[in-house]
Amino acid sequence: MFSIRFFNGWLAIFELAVRLQPTLQTLDIYQKMNRKLILYIATSLDGYIAKPNDNLDFLSIVEQEGQDYGYGDFIKTVDAVIVGRKTYDTVISMGFDFPHTDKDAYIITRTPRPSIGSVKFYTGDIKSLVVRLKSENGKNIFCDGGAEIVNELLKDKLIDELIISVIPILVGNGTKLFKDGRPEQKLELISSKHFDKGLTQIHYKCLDN
Repeated sequence: MFSIRFFNGWLAIFELAVRLQPTLQTLDIYQKMNRKLILYIATSLDGYIAKPNDNLDFLSIVEQEGQDYGYGDFIKTVDAVIVGRKTYDTVISMGFDFPHTDKDAYIITRTPRPSIGSVKFYTGDIKSLVVRLKSENGKNIFCDGGAEIVNELLKDKLIDELIISVIPILVGNGTKLFKDGRPEQKLELISSKHFDKGLTQIHYKCLDN
């Protein structure tokens, strides 16, 4: 009698485990999805990330020796980077080395190119890429622009946090960070910091993702 009860009890536990397996898999994915996609970017007070012709000289007005506005600490929290092809090409054309070769970098482009070390030129669906990265173990994911990529991610509510450094200048024309046609999205303020050169850095959590 005991052995029959034991067998029936074991069978019930097995059946419960089978029924719970999809739930457990979903829970595992949810836990991995705690990996966040964070936009870290600078913009003028009137919302431009670049002047015409990708001119970034206005950023120099907040340069200060020994001050990186938290970038050094932030970059330690990420191990993957998503950046648009135009932004990537602009960096290279200015004579700089691409700064994220020590991370898994995905350059979003429509034109296939061979990978360069850990730098991959990604031509697929950006939403699928982000969902896959979030489902994998790792540190957070850094969105490094540009505006087209940012707005595509915002349309699908894939960005989890925004860290925006506001430069004290009205540029008047150029590349807007936020474009029309996105769904409304509520934000929760995490922190706001003010610096001697007039830069204000605002850190928001995106709600309803």
